[in-house]
Amino acid sequence: MSLNTQTVPAPRIPRATARLQLHAGFTLDDARQQLPYYAALGVSHLYLSPITQAKAGSTHGYDVIDHQRVSTDLGGEGALRQLADAAHALGMGLIADIVPNHMAAHASNAWWADVLRLGQQSPQAGTFDINWNSPDPALRGKVLLPVLPDPYGDTLAAGGIRLVHDERAGTSHIEAGGQQLPLSPESVVDDPAACDPASDAGQARLHALLEQQHYRLAWWRTAPDLINWRRFFEISELVGVRVEDEAVFDAVHALVLRLYREGVLDGLRIDHIDGLASPGAYLRRLRQAMRDADRDRQQSGRPADGYLIIEKILADDEALDPRWPTDGTTGYDFMDQVGALLHAPEAQAPLEQFWASLSRDARDASAQLRDARHRMLARHFPSERQALVAALADIAQTDLRTRDWSPAAIDRVLTALLASFPVYRSYAEDGGRSPADTHWCRIALEQARAALGDATADLRMLDQLDQWLGGDTQATGSDNVPDATQAQVRAQALRRFQQLTPPLAAKALEDTLFYRRGPLLSRNEVGSSPVRFALALQEFHALAAARARTHPNAMLATATHDHKRGEDTRARLAVLTENPDDWRRAADGWIARLAPPGAPTPADRYLLLQSLVGAWPLALTADALAERPDEVADFLARIAQWQEKAMREAKLHTSWTDPDANYERAARQCIDALQQPGEGQALLRDIAAWAQRIAPAGLVNSLTQTLLRNTLPGMPDLYQGADLWDFSLVDPDNRRPVDYAQRAALLADSPAPGSSQGDAPIGTDPEAWRSGAVKQSLIRRALALRARLPDVFSHGDYLPIAVQGPRAAYVIAYARRHEGAWVLAVAPRLCAMALAGYAQGHAAQAARYWEGTRLTLPPDLDASTLGDVLSGRRAHPNAAGELALDELLRDGPVALLASDPTD
Repeated sequence: MSLNTQTVPAPRIPRATARLQLHAGFTLDDARQQLPYYAALGVSHLYLSPITQAKAGSTHGYDVIDHQRVSTDLGGEGALRQLADAAHALGMGLIADIVPNHMAAHASNAWWADVLRLGQQSPQAGTFDINWNSPDPALRGKVLLPVLPDPYGDTLAAGGIRLVHDERAGTSHIEAGGQQLPLSPESVVDDPAACDPASDAGQARLHALLEQQHYRLAWWRTAPDLINWRRFFEISELVGVRVEDEAVFDAVHALVLRLYREGVLDGLRIDHIDGLASPGAYLRRLRQAMRDADRDRQQSGRPADGYLIIEKILADDEALDPRWPTDGTTGYDFMDQVGALLHAPEAQAPLEQFWASLSRDARDASAQLRDARHRMLARHFPSERQALVAALADIAQTDLRTRDWSPAAIDRVLTALLASFPVYRSYAEDGGRSPADTHWCRIALEQARAALGDATADLRMLDQLDQWLGGDTQATGSDNVPDATQAQVRAQALRRFQQLTPPLAAKALEDTLFYRRGPLLSRNEVGSSPVRFALALQEFHALAAARARTHPNAMLATATHDHKRGEDTRARLAVLTENPDDWRRAADGWIARLAPPGAPTPADRYLLLQSLVGAWPLALTADALAERPDEVADFLARIAQWQEKAMREAKLHTSWTDPDANYERAARQCIDALQQPGEGQALLRDIAAWAQRIAPAGLVNSLTQTLLRNTLPGMPDLYQGADLWDFSLVDPDNRRPVDYAQRAALLADSPAPGSSQGDAPIGTDPEAWRSGAVKQSLIRRALALRARLPDVFSHGDYLPIAVQGPRAAYVIAYARRHEGAWVLAVAPRLCAMALAGYAQGHAAQAARYWEGTRLTLPPDLDASTLGDVLSGRRAHPNAAGELALDELLRDGPVALLASDPTD
């Protein structure tokens, strides 16, 4: 493909980003090879997964071992600079994902290894969030290392812990848990052979040597109960970093800030902002550091005031903290909103009733979420919970009025509060709670009171805990005199509380409830609410308008490296809400047929069926199954991989920590049975036929989703591979290699926007629908329009457009306006089955659905100046200035019109 290679600085705010997952199999050099494709598509910035040195074999980059070095596995800093130079030559930029919250708790991490070697005397002892004063005497001054496959004594006796002497280096180390662990300088090893665990005497000497270390080796199962350092969520391979310390901040960010200053990077994405002790203070420090670097950037011709976004999960009705100097979130909130818009609200009740009958659990989602939170607190975060209890008990002891409150009582009340907390966390910094924090904490208190019942003493204690956790820095003692000690312990308790609620929320909802409760899996997604099934059109408009006012440059994502189902898998499942009764009847029959001996529960079989239907490959027709056994086997192997993860995350019949081999074997037999001659293959054909029947409608939904992502207020983010149809499942399935040759060939075969053939309709060729080229063309033309009218999309007003006529409820239409320039977007919702003909080569038939329905445009918009960049047609308003939808949507299900620049 031909490109204009004249160097043009990328805009400060990306026109569109493309998220790439880097690893040893797809390096910075590989990313550089794809720059021409992404430039031709219209992307302005590559959005890279972490580029710093990660643990050997990392497939995602979040297990960082060196914040100060570009990963050699990815090609090193030289390869990054070559990528940046090539991007700049195409007028593109780079955004990097950074990980300030945690690092790999592995001996290959030099900072961590130094702590293991020197303990509290290490210069890096303050880098990590370690409690050196553990209540367990065996851990005081030590770091728990829960890396052993079996209990310590068993592992020691079995030779799983060994002292190894390196003759060439003249040093010794401990080998355990797949790591080479350093010895403290005080360790005395006169004869390494004498510590051979093959003998009782050798075991005793080795044990004595281990007792001299600044770490305590332990069985991996001890981590939830004994861990004395902050983990990332419940992952004991990732240790929390104290980036709130200025020296730690500087060390962690030295590389990326230098690369930003030198113009190599143009923006940063902050991973897991909620894990930090003080997110607001962190963002202010980072933004200031970027501004300090802007003078050097401007001298080299790069734009200043770099793009800064954060990974943040927002609950229903929760807004991003206005005190934070950020361009917005990474788009999970938008992914939830656009998904909910495509689900018919009338389907919620019948689907939830069906689910209740299958799962035999009639509790609502909120009650089940509280149950999941209690499980997480009891079994997955007991150490973190008890550390918070201890901090609150310390506060109680500083005041005569509360010193009688026992840790057990505090634990009981605290657990009720934690289980009720409605958002990821509070942000009681900068002098206390914000009005939003006050609102959410009030809701948590009300729910905790209901859970505690009439226990007067507990209710009184609940109010006291709320006061202690309010961020008040002017703490006083019983004589109302300012008490510096109490202020300090309150600050510690608040920090522990605010760093416990995010992993609790994520693990209970995203990694538990969303795998164990499934009325419809398309609504079980990262960033989604368990109680919001659908979203009214007016509410969607209001959310878009609010984003235009507060964070007009926030990311708009519909697929990510963390999604549980690909964007087109979800769009297809949303079709089921248009006729839930048909779906219930079909699924009920399949569940009964999918019952080999010892079959898993009906609920688990129903989740399996949803995944089969949602992710079924477009090209694999029911009639072709017998002739394409390898493709069937490959698809079912992906489904089996998903199924194992889903069941273990649900923690109902099996789990990662206690897998039930019999139950998992029975579940796998359900999938294997579908490949067996006779009833199994007949059932698979029926499932395939159903998936194929709704697949065209799913593609219509997908185009709606794609149009909205690329034209609503915000900045569109494209996840790797999702430029064509994306029927992926949860990772690692959503991180499979991308066929870039196929994408480049499809793009080369389609006319470029603005060329002599660039105005041809994008959706009239059935093959373009089958290949995904129609989606690719929509993205390309929308991004070309964003390039032509950048101010309309970055600064333009957002105006919902009124719709009249019999199909008015099934359309979303809106305009973007800036200084006389207009863009108008129109898309269907909740009627995809009626419009399936668009995806089957029957556009004229599908367009008749819109007869009598029309858009009423704003009085200052002259519709005759509008041209549709997707169809190449001019708008033809009637005498009243209205646009008829059957004419506007004659060639395809969506329209994107813009005012002619010559008018």
